[in-house]
Amino acid sequence: MTDKIKHLYNRTKASYLPVILIVIIFAFVVFYFLFAADSKFVEKDNVIKLYFADNISTAHIKTIDRFNQKYEGRIKVVPVNLPFEKFSTNERKELLARSLRSKSDKLDIFAVDHIWVRRFARWTRNLNNELTHDEIGRFTPASLEPCKVDGNLYAIPLYIDIGVMYYRDDLFDRVVRDKTAVEKLKNSINWEDFIEIGSKFKNPYYLFPADSYEGLVCSFMEMVLNQNRDFFNEDNMDLTRPEARKALSLLVDLVNKYKVTPLEVINFKETGTFRYFFNEQAVFLRGWPGLDHDIYHLQLKEDSTSNIVKVPLPHFKGTKPAYIIGGWNLMISKYSNNPKEAMIFLNYLISEESQILMFENANYLPVIKEIYENEELISRYPDLKYYSSLFEYGVHRPFIDDYTRVSDIISYYLNKAINSEVTVDEALTNATKMIREERVLIK
Repeated sequence: MTDKIKHLYNRTKASYLPVILIVIIFAFVVFYFLFAADSKFVEKDNVIKLYFADNISTAHIKTIDRFNQKYEGRIKVVPVNLPFEKFSTNERKELLARSLRSKSDKLDIFAVDHIWVRRFARWTRNLNNELTHDEIGRFTPASLEPCKVDGNLYAIPLYIDIGVMYYRDDLFDRVVRDKTAVEKLKNSINWEDFIEIGSKFKNPYYLFPADSYEGLVCSFMEMVLNQNRDFFNEDNMDLTRPEARKALSLLVDLVNKYKVTPLEVINFKETGTFRYFFNEQAVFLRGWPGLDHDIYHLQLKEDSTSNIVKVPLPHFKGTKPAYIIGGWNLMISKYSNNPKEAMIFLNYLISEESQILMFENANYLPVIKEIYENEELISRYPDLKYYSSLFEYGVHRPFIDDYTRVSDIISYYLNKAINSEVTVDEALTNATKMIREERVLIK
């Protein structure tokens, strides 16, 4: 066990560091008083106010404004912004959990990462009777699966994500003049051929975010599930098995053996990776569909973004490609005093009008099947057809109650292995031991 772990606690005795608690408590206080400050107006204007917590984007604002105009005088949605720039996903999860544990009625609707649904089901309304069979059938299977816990519907999908690779075709074509290579890329090139091509480049070749966080876990699990779709169903997180070893070995070798990935990635989350990709003229990048929207917010020069092409992520030779599915779902608090109105808002968010609006304004991939079958829309947005084809190879991270604890452990050891602080075997053995002993990692 590495001595860089400051503390290991049994799960029953686990607690967060005081500094993290202070940050979360402060945020909780702000969160609570934001609600309280507005609640005094509810009786005065007789409008039912719904408090909706999410990372509130410009697309959210436009959708909320349209809803508020439609239901003016009856329902008003009050957005509670929990921006990714200020709250990590784990901090956001803890903040929401604390509000719900207190049984506060100041939170009506909130968005959760789709791997959190099982964790939050205890505090939220069962939605089995809120949607008809036909209404539920409108969702894409990939977006609906994470919303159910033991066969019951506890969440409604808002948007979906899927892992994808971007590349600069101008940089690629300048070095690789073989048209068959481009065709391989379009159909998911195997890692072996991809690395061989990478040896021809002097530019940074392949970037993936490798900081100790969820994005790195996605890359790892993608490679594991690429080899064995049932890996996480067959055993209680035994990461010492061959598929996990092969996946981590590749992540380590991309940096240290083949040197097609710069060591700097060990300090990058998504945004840092994106900036490096553009600033350093890198060729390939592992990302999400949201990059199309993020380019605008990164304020990059037009000439650095005009030659970006999307292709499927690579796969191991002789295997079926696998791309991690992500996304965010909506849940209604069990303690909300306005569940009927909350359901009206949820139905509005999953309407075709709202789903298209959010896609057009922030590239949030729709969760409604008919949108991907709408020929007029596809002619305007060919990416819809492209992403739909990727869903066929989509895979989910394991839906377990304590996923965050498990992910924290895995990401910590993956990062240390890539940085050559531990071997691949040490990383996977130690991670498996900690997970099985239900210990918590404090970084």
